[in-house]
Amino acid sequence: MLKKVRNLLIIFLMFYVPSSYSDVIDEGKKLTFERKKGNCLACHMIEDGELAGNNGPPLIAMKARFPNKQDLFNQIWDATEKNPNSFMPPFGKHGILTKKEINKIVEYLYTL
Repeated sequence: MLKKVRNLLIIFLMFYVPSSYSDVIDEGKKLTFERKKGNCLACHMIEDGELAGNNGPPLIAMKARFPNKQDLFNQIWDATEKNPNSFMPPFGKHGILTKKEINKIVEYLYTL
């Protein structure tokens, strides 16, 4: 009996996603799609995005492209650090997005 309970608990924990984490992802998606904030759709193709731009690379396979979340954060914070010729706005450096907002966007992008 105890073994069954333990196994059920293990299965539950494997599939449990805290609601606060899913809320962060939802908020990140909203920021990504919001024209007054992230506005990523202006330049990037994103799954479920309408009227997406094609100036920037499509936002797919983000974990593979940015295995380190900090690298993705830095890219959004100030893309000109890595590439001075980048036309991606330095969202964090210029105060368009806060660190907290960029972290939410990173969490959402990691689901793509």
